[in-house]
Amino acid sequence: MTSPSFTRRQFLAHSALAALAVRTGFAQETASSTTVVRTKLGSLRGLSSDGVRVFRGVPFATPPVGPLRFLPPVPPQPWSGERDATHFSASPMQNNEPGITHSEDCLYLNVWAPEGKGPFPVFVWIHGGGFTNGHAFEPVYDGSEFAREGIVVVTVAYRLGVFGFLDCEPILGSQYAGTANNALRDLLLALTWVQSNIASFGGDPARVTIGGESAGAKLTDILMGIPTAQPLFHQMISESGGAEHVWPRTYAEVVGRGFGDAWHASSGLPPATLKTAPAVPIITTQTKFLKDWPQHFPLRGEVDGHLLPRLPIETIAAGSTRGKRLLIGTNRDESALFLGPHPEHDPEAKDLGNLSLAAFDAIFAEYPKVYPDMTPEQLRIRAATAEEYWIPSIRVADAHTKGGGTTYMYQLDFAETSGRLKGWAFHSLDVGLVWDKPHAAVANAEAEAALAKQIHAAWSAFIRGEAPAAPGLPQWPAYNESTRSTMILDTTSQVEDRPQETELKLWAGIL
Repeated sequence: MTSPSFTRRQFLAHSALAALAVRTGFAQETASSTTVVRTKLGSLRGLSSDGVRVFRGVPFATPPVGPLRFLPPVPPQPWSGERDATHFSASPMQNNEPGITHSEDCLYLNVWAPEGKGPFPVFVWIHGGGFTNGHAFEPVYDGSEFAREGIVVVTVAYRLGVFGFLDCEPILGSQYAGTANNALRDLLLALTWVQSNIASFGGDPARVTIGGESAGAKLTDILMGIPTAQPLFHQMISESGGAEHVWPRTYAEVVGRGFGDAWHASSGLPPATLKTAPAVPIITTQTKFLKDWPQHFPLRGEVDGHLLPRLPIETIAAGSTRGKRLLIGTNRDESALFLGPHPEHDPEAKDLGNLSLAAFDAIFAEYPKVYPDMTPEQLRIRAATAEEYWIPSIRVADAHTKGGGTTYMYQLDFAETSGRLKGWAFHSLDVGLVWDKPHAAVANAEAEAALAKQIHAAWSAFIRGEAPAAPGLPQWPAYNESTRSTMILDTTSQVEDRPQETELKLWAGIL
């Protein structure tokens, strides 16, 4: 699935998306009729089938093209007549994918709504993809199942890579200050659209849950630390996230200058030409830039002193999400997806998300003492999982709880018993379970399908404002720093207090 020349930086987003893509094809369209909804911006013509109304490619911003490239998003203009909302919009700019159209004109969302007036709770989903890849229209994100259970689902696109996460001020001027947060601003404008328009679809703007997986979870966690975002949502779901992927402003500017240099080296043109250059050569430069830059995820948000006044984790601990509820967790073996089944043969096996290799090695040296029965393969995957996902998620849970919020913690231990990653609870395995789209071509498909029903029901209960619960699950207690009660999700799920306590101590004061 990977080769020594295909580094984890490149593999990170693509492998997770590939895992989602093979889960299911696009659903066959059943007999449907048109349905029209009147929003504050104009009328939308969507499709209705089997009790679900679907509206695709709904604009929540003016297209960020031409003079608006690299600038904060602008609210959309109203339209007259009925706008066709039966087709997905283009995907945000990223590496070429056969059969998928990419465009800078990408700020659209999709809505799955139950028939009826509601008011129904709302689930806004932020897709993953390493901040450089991904789509709001992945087949696994089809919200029909949630909608049939009385939940309005909204999947949101946002600008990726340099178009959404590059501080352009050092190379384009003061007008572009803080542009590394443009993707966050895209999401805020989408949430503003939800507050203004979701009632037209039967949604309740007072019951909005935001959530995502991987980069989508990290963006969810960062949104928790944005003071001005708090009126726009009421609950959060974080699957394999963390709030650590933001730069200090000074380093975001270093990254910006670095990309300007990379653009000049690849094109022979000055950085100012980035304002008007075709998008594809910019993505080509981005691909090489990501490979050459010494830190992983160089394209990320920044603490700009305005939108993000300080580190999100500090704002959360100070009470920014006080009174809100958070469902958060990770998969036991996240990094198995990236390191491969035999990471000792992968030269990029220790390519990290947050720490330098030296800082990581100091912690990793202690792992054989904590887990003396693990193989080197298991130790490396375990430690890399902690560095990128588990510890950052623990930090968010602790901060949210300290700040006066209610937290429910989980860990997915379920593993498939066939395939390349058999035996591992790998990154992205949870997504199909949450959306009730389990893998069918695995040896333990029946067990996976049963767990998917259970997890989907627990997430649905949480979105409705209840405690996460489902038939067959034990009672799910709230998390606190003392007991750290965690639901271990598996064929037979159970609650554990203080899981991996000795390992957690290795990371005291880190991240």
